[in-house]
Amino acid sequence: MGDKGEAPSPETEEKPSSALIEKIQQLGATNVPQLSNDSRIHCMTIVGQIEGHLTLPPQNKTTKYEHIIPQLVAIEQNPKIEGLLVILNTVGGDVEAGLAISEMLGSLSKPTVSIVLGGGHSIGVPIAVSCDYSFIAETATMTIHPIRLTGLVIGVPQTFEYLDKMQERVVRFVTSHSNIPEETFKELMFAKGNLTRDIGTNVIGVDAVEYGLIDEVGGLGPAMKKLNELIDLRKAEKEGLIQ
Repeated sequence: MGDKGEAPSPETEEKPSSALIEKIQQLGATNVPQLSNDSRIHCMTIVGQIEGHLTLPPQNKTTKYEHIIPQLVAIEQNPKIEGLLVILNTVGGDVEAGLAISEMLGSLSKPTVSIVLGGGHSIGVPIAVSCDYSFIAETATMTIHPIRLTGLVIGVPQTFEYLDKMQERVVRFVTSHSNIPEETFKELMFAKGNLTRDIGTNVIGVDAVEYGLIDEVGGLGPAMKKLNELIDLRKAEKEGLIQ
């Protein structure tokens, strides 16, 4: 006969810690949407290079879109999460992966606020403006430049037409989700002399707000305050509709 008060086996003790390590490895965080019981706000970080269809070298810090998209679906479905804070410090990356994340954020029914810290470059620009309200740190920068292809490029008119159409998708998304006029955005994109060995513009904090690209200069405190305001406003609207 076995003793009922037996100590748990080492295997059962290891399970919680191994599950925790797996979450950190897969998502870069312990607080995944299903476990956000202590707060009505979920924080998502988009850092390093946005990885698309090709796996980047292991030394690159990356944000994988196949990790971000399921989290966004979980956030949309989880009634305990009422708002999303997106923190960006990215150099850009895969155009289509970046646009996919932007479209997902833009179509969330819950209030969203973004903060650009350090940098929100290249395809990070559409992600930053996709939220309901955007902040940028005073020292943060955003690089706006034309789309480039890496690797083998076939020099035929169709290639350039494809690039032009892809670029139009980015321009259309940014201008429809921010207050920057299309002409101004294209001027910044094709400006010469601002970037070394390239065309485009590096826009710093206050300038991004003046151009109408970002809503406000600020950091974590103002962003959390704004997100809570948006959540309360959405609640009030819902209650008004129910009544």
